[in-house]
Amino acid sequence: MSSGIRCDLVTLKLFVATAELGGITHGAARLHLVPAAASRRIRELEDQLGIALFVRLPHGMALNDAGRAVLAHARSILHSAERMQDDMQAFLQGNRGVVRIAACTSAVLQFLTDDLRRSHQRYPDIHIDLHEMNSESVIQAVQRGVADIGIYEQTVSHVPLSVIPYRKDRLCVVTPASHPLAQRVASGQPLTAAVLLEHDLVGLTEGAAISIMLSALARRLEIPLKMRIRVGSFDSMAAMISCGIGIGVMPEAVARQIIPSPNFAHLALHDPAASRQFVLCYQPQSKLAMAADSILTLFSNGAVAPY
Repeated sequence: MSSGIRCDLVTLKLFVATAELGGITHGAARLHLVPAAASRRIRELEDQLGIALFVRLPHGMALNDAGRAVLAHARSILHSAERMQDDMQAFLQGNRGVVRIAACTSAVLQFLTDDLRRSHQRYPDIHIDLHEMNSESVIQAVQRGVADIGIYEQTVSHVPLSVIPYRKDRLCVVTPASHPLAQRVASGQPLTAAVLLEHDLVGLTEGAAISIMLSALARRLEIPLKMRIRVGSFDSMAAMISCGIGIGVMPEAVARQIIPSPNFAHLALHDPAASRQFVLCYQPQSKLAMAADSILTLFSNGAVAPY
């Protein structure tokens, strides 16, 4: 036997056809080969294996025991090759793959659960590698190629990335129910940014969209920002508010999820900055895999503006 088998898929298909049809002429016809060339392929296969695979009959060919053993392997190899082709076609069509998404916390909590459910239903063979981070880090992840798609609040940065409008949300101020601001709003007085910044705040880490927004408000109004503490999540912010350390700003939908207690007040902030637009940013189309493009299209088609 030769040290290596060098037969190709055409030869294996010819071998299977010859075995099934009982003759090399019929097998060659199935694959549109010249009988002489087909005969040479079968002979070379036998030479490589070092053993005859057929019994030559006056009017055809029949498999011997070795041939029947090779037939099972040949069919398995051809089946695997077909599966490989099907899988690669799925990748090319954007129906299979791994998509890396970097998203800010507000987007994860408010929107992504529904979108990921839709993507799993539509593309069960596309797996999502989700990384939750602040908006600035989202942009950096896409710029560095660590993420295929990013979701962030659009006022955070103006960078040379392709973007598509995604979703909108509205911010509110969360205070204990007994806080002076809650009483102010209950009496019919609006809560403006200037009034908000008079109070101690519990903020998110630097780079978070809400932290950047509060700093921008302070600069615009020329009011010092009273940031008592910065935390890494809205859950931690809620815990600090409940302890009386300060008040916080978070999306209305998130506040309803994590602080539904009647002991807290969710106050509307009367400022244009309270209405936010999120965007999808993504790698250049030349670098974007088909699976990522499929998810990007799905997310952008589902974009709505819930308030």
